[in-house]
Amino acid sequence: MNKLLIVGTVAFDAIETPFGKTDKILGGSAPYIGLSASQFNVESAIVSVVGGDFPEAHLELLRSHNIDISAVEIISTGKTFFWSGRYHNDMNTRDTLSTELNVLSDFQPVVPTNFKKASVVVLGNLHPLVQSSVLDQITNDDALVILDTMNFWMDNTLEDLMAVIKRVDIITINDEEARQLSGQSSLVAAARKIHEMGPKYVVIKKGEHGALLFNGDNVFFAPALPLEEVFDPTGAGDTFAGGFAGFLTKTNDFSFENMKNAVVYGSALASFSVEKFGTERMCNLAPKEVFKRLQLFKNLTQFDIELT
Repeated sequence: MNKLLIVGTVAFDAIETPFGKTDKILGGSAPYIGLSASQFNVESAIVSVVGGDFPEAHLELLRSHNIDISAVEIISTGKTFFWSGRYHNDMNTRDTLSTELNVLSDFQPVVPTNFKKASVVVLGNLHPLVQSSVLDQITNDDALVILDTMNFWMDNTLEDLMAVIKRVDIITINDEEARQLSGQSSLVAAARKIHEMGPKYVVIKKGEHGALLFNGDNVFFAPALPLEEVFDPTGAGDTFAGGFAGFLTKTNDFSFENMKNAVVYGSALASFSVEKFGTERMCNLAPKEVFKRLQLFKNLTQFDIELT
């Protein structure tokens, strides 16, 4: 069976939206990616770190979805990474209220021996030097490497970020980050510039406006499903990445045509994630629900037109 390696944060989130607020709940990039990818029954592992305050119930949740957490380091004397934020009424913008790195500040990832030959590697949003250290441990030269990053690293560690970008196959960023990284206002021009930095594929996420996939002159667009209510968009991007990576791991087909399918799967799963706070919606998501959602995506984009 093909293997998926996920390196990212496992954290506590405290979220406030126009629909309500939470105390500390399970968050971080890795749980969203892992729970989303688990829909494809692939063998996956999370590499991360938590403190002694992290509940066993959260770890058991990940185990129950067949996610290997043997490489999640537990520092009993430390505290888990914590983030809190408040969303504005449009649900597209938010204010960060608190960021406490805690045990994450000294995180040195160790890839499990049985995942060093993983066929797909997802480098979640972390310091570029941490991402590079993971790649140094991968022994499969044919592994598909997917990188996520954000404007914070562009502002503060650009040289290190550019070094790791050269080593990856796919980069997933939002439209604002794509413009900042490339210095281009047009997303088509931005993708072309980012291609020149190293990645063969560029995925630009546009939130409620869908996602774009670029590979050279090839472009594919997948819409986001129009939803009546969005409760919490916090993990949508990571859920997208998990669906995208999970599908590619299962099919082991890294062609542009198959990546188009992966983008649609990622978008469909992300549309579930926003329906509840945190990871709640992804924890009990049934395959039949995913099938129905994919049908909605197909109906949304499929049409017949007579060209003369």
